[in-house]
Amino acid sequence: MNRQWFWVCVATLLATQRAVAADLSVLDYSVQARDRYDRCIALTKRDAATAIDQASGWYKAGGGAAALHCESLGLVALKRYPEAAEKLAQAAHEGAVGSPPERAALMDQAGNAWLLAEKPDRADTAFSAALAFSPQDEDVLADRARARGLRKDWAGAEADLSAVLSLDPNRADALVLRASALHAEGRKTDARADIDHALEVDPDYPEALLERGNMKFESGDSAGARADWQQVVSGAPGTDAAATAEVRLQAVSAKSGKK
Repeated sequence: MNRQWFWVCVATLLATQRAVAADLSVLDYSVQARDRYDRCIALTKRDAATAIDQASGWYKAGGGAAALHCESLGLVALKRYPEAAEKLAQAAHEGAVGSPPERAALMDQAGNAWLLAEKPDRADTAFSAALAFSPQDEDVLADRARARGLRKDWAGAEADLSAVLSLDPNRADALVLRASALHAEGRKTDARADIDHALEVDPDYPEALLERGNMKFESGDSAGARADWQQVVSGAPGTDAAATAEVRLQAVSAKSGKK
C-alpha cells in the first residue's frame, strides 16, 4: 500500500466509524415507530449486545429497515464490521426504503463498514451500488476513491476525486486524497499543486500540512518538512495527523542524531 495514501486515509477511517454509527436521518420520515428507533439507537451506545438482540427481535416482528439499521449500529459498536455491512446492504433493499437517497445513504454506510473491515474490494462494490442510486453524490464518490486508493487503483481514485472536485473545487479533503493518488502515479508536480490548493482553502488543514511535509522531505527540504510537521503537532493536538507528524519528526531527529 502507498504509505502516503495510508496516512491520509487513517483519520478518515476513524471518522468513518463515527459516521456509520450516526443516526441515519434520511430514514426519519419512513420510520413509523420513531420512539422505538430512537431508544434502540441510544441503546447501541450503552449496551450494544442488548441493542442487537432487541433490534433483531424487532425486525422479525416487522421493524423493517429501521430495525436493521439499529442492529447494524450495534454491530459497528462491537467492531463486527462485516456483519454490519451486510445488514446495512439488506436495509437498503427493504421494501419500506424506496427512495434513491435512502438507498444510497444505506449503501454508503455499508461501504464504510467494509472499509472498517479492511475489505476495500467489498467497499468499492457497495459504494458503486450507492452511486447507482445517487450518481452525483460527492461524499460517496470520495468514499469510493478511498476504497480504490486502498486497492492501489490510483487511476480510479483520481477519477472519482476529480468528479468530486468538479462539484466542489474547494474540498480540502478531496484535494489531499487526489494529491496522494497523483503522487502514487508519479505526477509529483500535479500532486503538489493539489496540496497547495488545499492549503489555500484551509491553511491549517492537518492532512495537507502532513502531506506537504512528506513532499518537502522527499525533495530534500528537511527543514521545511520539519516546520510543516511541527505545525500539525502544535495545531491539531490529539489527532491522528498529529501523531503521525510526531512519529516523522522523531524519526528525522533520530536519523540526524538530534534529540
